[in-house]
Amino acid sequence: MKKLVNDPRHVVREMLEGLVALNPAQALLEGEDVVIRAGLPEAARRKVAVISGGGAGHEPAHAGYVGEGMLSAAVTGDVFTSPSTDAVLAGIRAVAGPAGALLVVKNYTGDRLNFGLAAELARAEGIPAEIVVVADDVALRATVEPERRRGIAGTV
Repeated sequence: MKKLVNDPRHVVREMLEGLVALNPAQALLEGEDVVIRAGLPEAARRKVAVISGGGAGHEPAHAGYVGEGMLSAAVTGDVFTSPSTDAVLAGIRAVAGPAGALLVVKNYTGDRLNFGLAAELARAEGIPAEIVVVADDVALRATVEPERRRGIAGTV
């Protein structure tokens, strides 16, 4: 029996490994907590890649949507922590072709910063990248002002 580790980074990685092991349409990017669509066409033939993600407190919410006609990649951060800029950029590089990538980002400061910087770095490398920030949380409409809504429900 495998020994359980309390380090959140190991827990996140093991969760993603288990998810990918159960879904042959997914693969785990080497060295990153990024689930990508398996069997992508060659880079030159790829359509716009759609990428989302967030802290592992919401996972496997994003990774569960990786597949043909859905997300091209899902980038996972540690528990309740946004994915790093490096991880997001690695995801963009792994799945984007000449058509580039669309990043679907929740209205959370860390996600906006890290996904935004990764998009800027991708553009500097010649990879077209655009961002859509989702702040629609209908359940919070009456209790939270619009600029503070994180968009978890709206992203789904």
